[in-house]
Amino acid sequence: MAVLVCGGAGYIGSHTVVALLRRNEEVVVVDNLITGHKESVLGGKLYIGDLRDEDFLDKVFTENEIEAVIDFAAFSLVGESVNEPFKYYENNVCGTLSLLKALKKYNVNKIVFSSTAATYGEPERIPIEEEDRTNPASPYGETKLAVEKMLKWADNAYGIKYVALRYFNVAGAIETGEIGEDHSPETHLIPIILQVALGKREKIIIYGDDYPTKDGTCIRDYIHVMDLADAHILALDKLRKDNESAIYNLGNGEGFSVKEVIEVARKVTGHPIPAEVTGRRPGDPAVLVASSEKIMKELGWTPKYASLEEIIESAWKWHKNHPQGFYKQ
Repeated sequence: MAVLVCGGAGYIGSHTVVALLRRNEEVVVVDNLITGHKESVLGGKLYIGDLRDEDFLDKVFTENEIEAVIDFAAFSLVGESVNEPFKYYENNVCGTLSLLKALKKYNVNKIVFSSTAATYGEPERIPIEEEDRTNPASPYGETKLAVEKMLKWADNAYGIKYVALRYFNVAGAIETGEIGEDHSPETHLIPIILQVALGKREKIIIYGDDYPTKDGTCIRDYIHVMDLADAHILALDKLRKDNESAIYNLGNGEGFSVKEVIEVARKVTGHPIPAEVTGRRPGDPAVLVASSEKIMKELGWTPKYASLEEIIESAWKWHKNHPQGFYKQ
């Protein structure tokens, strides 16, 4: 029996594939390679195609005995989603709907869904807990919340059990440095900072230093990608064990400011990393930090990479060895 990883050639998906392979799981990867990289898939069987293609899914499900699905397949740029909402509904919602239809058709009843803390929107309290109000501030967050609701009704009607994992900022890379984060364009803070250290950018821009935080810059949650991969596997194990649906947050429960992240990156890389402060970006909350108490208590999840320094060190190892990403070594 195989685990189907949708979006398994992407950043988080490819690291989860490694974590599954280390447990001797049979892995099948599906990715359309729009944002993923074939080179990041270090094992398993890879199918290149789109979840909205029914014939393609039929091929995947008939050629393999699929036991469960872990779904990372989505567009995830918040700013782009505001400008192109239809693109996000078409890919994120329609793609998952097509996938769920295939699960029903082939009697697969377990899915771990990569959701987002963007489902909460502007938080009412910090740290955010799973029961807090969901009011997304972007089409990206809306599409993820729409899928969560679709999963609830699919469970109700068809018995498809799910675990949805809501998380914020993922960073770092596998300890071997074989694979890592390679987005184009890059929008995540840590890789952008490291691009400055590599000489690919002149400076890092800090969007606002007048927030009501300890140093005036935004505070965000950071979680190592392998800790995230482990959480997806624990969620899969939960479905295998108790066959009950659930939603969990994933975060460090503390949060780090933009200035703190830059400072740690300076220490790790030995580079001065020039920074320039400019005005706030519209819609940036001062603090976004999630509570992970529920998943720690119920599933025993414990982050192995607890410090920001460890997270950035692993990311730096990847970026230093792959300055042009996967392609131009």
